[in-house]
Amino acid sequence: MATAIVTTGCTGRDGDDPAPSAVASAATSAPPATTSPSASASALPSPAPSVDVAEVTPAGDPVDVVTGLANPWSVVFLGEAPLVSERNSGRVLEITAEGSVREVGTVGGLDPSVSEGGLLGLALDDAGRLYAFSTGVDGNRVQRFELDGRPGSLSLGEPETLIDGIPAGRTHNGGRIAFGPDGMLYAAVGDNDDREQAQEVDSLAGKILRMTPDGEVPADNPFPDSYVYSYGHRNVQGLAWAADGTMFASEFGQDTWDELNIIEPGANYGWPVAEGDSGGEYTDPVQQWTPAEASPSGIAIVGGTIMIANLRGEVLRTVPVARPAEHEDHYQGAVGRLRAVAEGPDGRLWMVTGNTGSYFGEPRDGDDRVATVALER
Repeated sequence: MATAIVTTGCTGRDGDDPAPSAVASAATSAPPATTSPSASASALPSPAPSVDVAEVTPAGDPVDVVTGLANPWSVVFLGEAPLVSERNSGRVLEITAEGSVREVGTVGGLDPSVSEGGLLGLALDDAGRLYAFSTGVDGNRVQRFELDGRPGSLSLGEPETLIDGIPAGRTHNGGRIAFGPDGMLYAAVGDNDDREQAQEVDSLAGKILRMTPDGEVPADNPFPDSYVYSYGHRNVQGLAWAADGTMFASEFGQDTWDELNIIEPGANYGWPVAEGDSGGEYTDPVQQWTPAEASPSGIAIVGGTIMIANLRGEVLRTVPVARPAEHEDHYQGAVGRLRAVAEGPDGRLWMVTGNTGSYFGEPRDGDDRVATVALER
């Protein structure tokens, strides 16, 4: 394992084959490297005055909601009910109003040989259906499930596979999914440690994908008949949108720079040619950090503030949407490695840890956990 870390240079690696072919054919030739200008704070469009864009900050000490989880990866909310994915077990868990945990169901057919795959990101549509990104024996996939019952007695329906055969590997599977303000489903796919795929637009690896809620290719995607929305990514871990529609993504670098990017359709973010700022040759990050202080995983935008969960950095980092080159750090080491964040229906920030099954750090008593903190507006 130690040798693998040295040779891959992977940041935020969790402990985590040849990638299978993608299910959709994209454009056969890549566009020029600079497909869109580098974004900056001054380039951000002005938000609508009726939308709350006030900056927020975490306040008070983190409070445990549940402990004793094993490799939780994502949290979403069905009304008041929090749903959490467990990476290795494939379980979808519901945190009840009493603070206990019950199993909603299990996503089956996971590939046990991948250490950075398994059941990863979750998302919910307006109809209350659950979407899951997971690593199966035939590659990564996005599936949809009906949720039967009511909070406190939810159960997982049969899977409907929307897209499968997405390239997968032992490491760098990406896995975050989220619905954008346009109603489309976005999925982050890593380079599977086969870095050259990130620059190949006819591969789905090293990309952010965009699809309809039924898994079809939207007609207005930047490359004809392709799910590819942006490319040149190493391992995107977080997706979120500001009130004005600006899309942000967090990304693991290798040895030099982790990134926070503004995502534009068709843009090339440089990997593996560039890591961090390329001087404008590719679409450059709005902020970058060394892997030891970051390894940015899930992100959430609350009002005018980007909340970033950091694994190796063991810190909650806040970035103003209007000034994305700035940041403040909170709760350094207080709960350990942070895997995901989300604003809860209670108005608090929910944080999911990734302390178990990791190359970096040691689990604490009660790990893994879900904790919350208050937000000051």
